[in-house]
Amino acid sequence: QAHLVESGGGLVQPGDSLRLSCVTAGSIYRFVTMGWFRQTAGQDREFVASMRAHNGLWSYADPVKGRFSISRDNGKNTLYLQMNNVKPEDTALYYCAATEEFLLTPELPDRYSDWGQGTQVTVAS
Repeated sequence: QAHLVESGGGLVQPGDSLRLSCVTAGSIYRFVTMGWFRQTAGQDREFVASMRAHNGLWSYADPVKGRFSISRDNGKNTLYLQMNNVKPEDTALYYCAATEEFLLTPELPDRYSDWGQGTQVTVAS
């Protein structure tokens, strides 16, 4: 099982930008679907964004459309989440997820086989 490690979280102010990274211990090429999820205390894990079939077929949750962007650098074995114009409601623990399958429903967390440990993003004035 591949090991995923997120980084890039922190405390930022509303309107700021932040980029999260997720590095795979092994080659990222075997992962067909990769995504980002977030979770706050007492809530279910929430879909944020996904990318399928190696830099194609992007999907975004409505609350982040137009503000967040998912991408991957296969040469660096890294998945990114660029977060622009962040809002207090974006505060959460952000997780990277991956699977070798092409998911028809990438917004469902139970479809993913590999998960990182999470990186905390806090948006506050």
